[in-house]
Amino acid sequence: MNENGLTADPATWVGNNFISVKQLTPEGLQLLFSVAKEMKALVRASGGDDRLKHKVLANVFYEASTRTSCSFQAAMLRLGGSVVCVNESSSSVKKGETLGDTIRCLECYADVTVLRHPVKGSALEAVEATSKPVLSAGDGVGEHPSQALLDTFTIDDEFSDSGGMEGKTVVLLGDLKHGRTVHSLAKLLARSGVAGISLRYCSPDVLRMPDDVKEEVAKYGLPQEEFTDLRAALDGADCLYVTRVQKERFESEEAYDKVKDVYIVDNDVMKSAKDTCKILHPLPRVGEIKEEVDSDPRAAYFRQMENGMFVRMALLSLVLGKAR
Repeated sequence: MNENGLTADPATWVGNNFISVKQLTPEGLQLLFSVAKEMKALVRASGGDDRLKHKVLANVFYEASTRTSCSFQAAMLRLGGSVVCVNESSSSVKKGETLGDTIRCLECYADVTVLRHPVKGSALEAVEATSKPVLSAGDGVGEHPSQALLDTFTIDDEFSDSGGMEGKTVVLLGDLKHGRTVHSLAKLLARSGVAGISLRYCSPDVLRMPDDVKEEVAKYGLPQEEFTDLRAALDGADCLYVTRVQKERFESEEAYDKVKDVYIVDNDVMKSAKDTCKILHPLPRVGEIKEEVDSDPRAAYFRQMENGMFVRMALLSLVLGKAR
């Protein structure tokens, strides 16, 4: 992995992998934002184009996914490319095939691979097995870098009339121990180069943000605070990023049941938030945001999901050398 290797020069993206937010420079992030805005305008105007015609994406998911899998597929199709899909139930992993062998075989058919895997470090293993680009769609409790891209893009876009991400206080709520989305988002906000961002972590004590993430954020001088009380964390905040408690990461049902409903965002809770506070969620939700909140104009999570397609269109275009 080439840390800080993805810059404002589109040539640095061509043929490259994307498995960690550490690969991005602040200027590289702004390039991605710029291309994503172009993709949004393209879809609005004509639905897409054929710049990736005759290119093939291998969409390899060893964990369940709706939004990430479908948005990568939609992104490729809107740019004229094709998709082959592999999941654990349909692949030769059931016969004992290694991840490395699967990736080596798929590079014979595809130009780029998107990988979701339950084991931390699997994205790097895939990179070492192929000469073609690998884009991580999440590896266990590690990172989810393309989600962090769409999350930062959404925050910047939601506040486009008030300086974007600059000067914003972001609350990360819920399962911060297991949540790869919040791990990547905290790191990317820290290294974004945008001034005045501060982070608040709100979780039960047993689901606190890991020390290694906090240490990485601290390198960039961002203020960090920890809370257990949601209303206290919300006071004066600009953005509330909600995550579900991840049942699949717990060793027992009993341990999960103790914390699953600690935080529930409803209309009453949102009375404690600023009128301009935006609510994000990577989804799926399992009760931590009540559906009554969906009609609140501050609820940005479905706009966030659409942004995921634009961001992944930009990412595919950049790594396949067709962004400009």
